[in-house]
Amino acid sequence: MRFRHVRPTAVALALSGLLYALAPAPAAAAAEAAPRGWEADALGLSAAHRASRGAGVTVAVLDSGVAADHPGLKGKVTTGPDFYADGLDPASPRWGKHGTAMASDVLKVAPQAKILSVRVIDDSKEGDKQRGEGLEPIADGIRYAVDHGADVISLSLGSADFTTYSNYDAEAVGYAVSHGVTVVAGAGNSGDHSSNGAFPAGYASTIAVAATQQGGGRAEFSTVRTHNSVAAPGVGIISATKEGGYRAINGSSPATALAAGVVALMRAHNPKLTPGQIRTILTRTAHHPPGGRDAHVGYGQIDAAAAVKAAASPPTDKAGVVKYQGKEHLADPTGTSKSTTQPMEQGVWLTGLGVAGVGLVMLIGGAVLAMARRRAGATVGAGPTGMAPPPGHFPT
Repeated sequence: MRFRHVRPTAVALALSGLLYALAPAPAAAAAEAAPRGWEADALGLSAAHRASRGAGVTVAVLDSGVAADHPGLKGKVTTGPDFYADGLDPASPRWGKHGTAMASDVLKVAPQAKILSVRVIDDSKEGDKQRGEGLEPIADGIRYAVDHGADVISLSLGSADFTTYSNYDAEAVGYAVSHGVTVVAGAGNSGDHSSNGAFPAGYASTIAVAATQQGGGRAEFSTVRTHNSVAAPGVGIISATKEGGYRAINGSSPATALAAGVVALMRAHNPKLTPGQIRTILTRTAHHPPGGRDAHVGYGQIDAAAAVKAAASPPTDKAGVVKYQGKEHLADPTGTSKSTTQPMEQGVWLTGLGVAGVGLVMLIGGAVLAMARRRAGATVGAGPTGMAPPPGHFPT
């Protein structure tokens, strides 16, 4: 059975926090390439570029569209379909702002790579609009990218919480990885208030990228989750604007684009790398936090120079399809009939009953409190209008 999540018509960003924040730095003048920022030294790009600059690699930027005529992007962008299908064009204020910034961040790391732009979201401060039956923008975009030569897929976007799990999107990510395409996704920007988990970062086959500040520590907004794989700079990243200049932005969005650029460097240095090998190299060569790994930054901030160097002699990838050697029909492998329910231990049963009783009391108390607040004219809720907004996908 396939599960389909319903995309809302107007979703506030209250659950996701800083999804696409502009830093206070003024816009820079248009130039051939984005101005160099602190992220170059943090990632070790000078040393990495001595071995690879991303030549021959295509990075698919699934986003709100890319302004291909930007001075720093000219000749490097191929524009694919608009799977968001809302009828907007590049002149619209909801088209291409976020995607253009992300494309420039990829090219900042891998200047000789090519960008495949596929539009799957818009730039509004809302979640996904209701799509027509059969339209799955992110899943369709991933499959298109795989079928049209992408080596890396960059997803600087995410849902508000885990309730937006999509079987379509999960299958598409699996399709990409099974075809040798690495998928990176933003961890999210809810770390300063709720750290809600999000998709596509939460899918097992993606490399979830957290954001760091100068010094390598977690940016205060970066979502804290155990599925975070690695981290990359995400504060004050000078990125292209749709209008032709540059501006500093914050978020796990630029961190993801920078990470995708590092993957492009690795693939250019060794085109035979598999997604499994890329993940292993990134996590082994990153600047590990105390203990080696944590939910804040995963295995730590990426070291591009070390990752590219390790790409020349990658570890053996043992992942793959293994033929089942057991019985033809799977039934009762543990010796316990599937129609038999094991008796519950009395202690466990009594504990569960006690917890249920406490929960009931709390529920009744909450209802009474809500009624009292309503009588007093109070507004109760999680969203800006007193209602918790439903989930959707937005730029991260």
